[in-house]
Amino acid sequence: MKIRIEDQEFKERVCKTQKIMKQEGLDMLLAYGNEAEPQYVRYYSDYWPSFESAGVLIAQQGEPILIIGPESSTYAGGVSRIKKIRKLLCFRESSEPEYPGAKLDDFVSVIREAAGGKDVKTFGIAGNCLITHIIFEALQEALPKVGSPKLVKADLLVSKIRAKKSPAEIACMREAYRITQLAMKKTVEQIRPGMTENQVKGIALSVIFAEGGEGEAYPFWILTGKDSNQAISRCRNKVIEPGDLVHIQIGTRYEGYASTMGRPVIIGKADERQKGLIEAGLAAQRAVLETAKAGVNAKEVSDAHYNTLKELGYAGHILYGPCHGTGLMEGEYPWIESNSDYLLEEGMTFCTCIYLGDDENRIGMRIEDGFLVTKEGTESFSDYRREVIEISE
Repeated sequence: MKIRIEDQEFKERVCKTQKIMKQEGLDMLLAYGNEAEPQYVRYYSDYWPSFESAGVLIAQQGEPILIIGPESSTYAGGVSRIKKIRKLLCFRESSEPEYPGAKLDDFVSVIREAAGGKDVKTFGIAGNCLITHIIFEALQEALPKVGSPKLVKADLLVSKIRAKKSPAEIACMREAYRITQLAMKKTVEQIRPGMTENQVKGIALSVIFAEGGEGEAYPFWILTGKDSNQAISRCRNKVIEPGDLVHIQIGTRYEGYASTMGRPVIIGKADERQKGLIEAGLAAQRAVLETAKAGVNAKEVSDAHYNTLKELGYAGHILYGPCHGTGLMEGEYPWIESNSDYLLEEGMTFCTCIYLGDDENRIGMRIEDGFLVTKEGTESFSDYRREVIEISE
């Protein structure tokens, strides 16, 4: 039987959101998403926009409405768990075709429909960092006609609901990590000097698609040798040379849920700089996983990470960290950072995002695995070869 989120759970998400909206006095919520960051939209509708943008409009009561662009009605109708679907011109693709003669709705009509004709006094947006100027402008023009509501940022309202995962979500994440771990294993087994970074990426992608993944969880990267000290990057098509430290970062998406793994490998025998950097990262990851537990303050986890690296002499190599939430996006709320002050809860999911960069020698690497917070501690979603990996040339 295919692992998936059932329709009833999508309905429960909307009901839970409506309950909190009532508690916080929020009349209307627009959950916005795009092709690169679909999380807010997919959480409520299971719809992942392509080319166009999308939104889910939720009032304190009644059915939600999925908002799409002019071209996606047949696609959205086939996958959306929300039955009411409306097309708006401002959600069109960025090349801005005009669609002469097309019958389209606008923000005024869909807001009135969602609100049951009532005036809206407060209007929240989840996805403030994503929403385009064109869509925001169209929304602002519509608001005076639906009650002149106050606009508020509602990202955190939705993010807090998403932070604790359901059993079905956890099952989807386990499957995403199963696929990614197989992809990492095949990549490590087949990587060789003379390959380009993109060729290595192709090895991982072939496994991801063969095993049923939806594709990359993010534009992942394989960085070889000099300038592998890039915390966020893309494949550069550079050729792998003997002696290189190769920074491998891959992940897949399954039923919307993202996974990620980071492993450094050495082409040949590791030198002392490479070995020291990797062993420090592995020690920091162990400290994180041994400390994290339901009821533990997130700062304790960050302190365990920092203190371990300080004792080993690698505190100066830290860029951030050591963890971020994960789920419908590879990186999502909440982060575990040095200034964090909240208690970990059972059902939260994180990644050990242990990045260390040696900028003097222009090498870097990340050791990353997903994990579930439990009453007893943590359950790792992936644990393949947590060691100094050396590849025979």
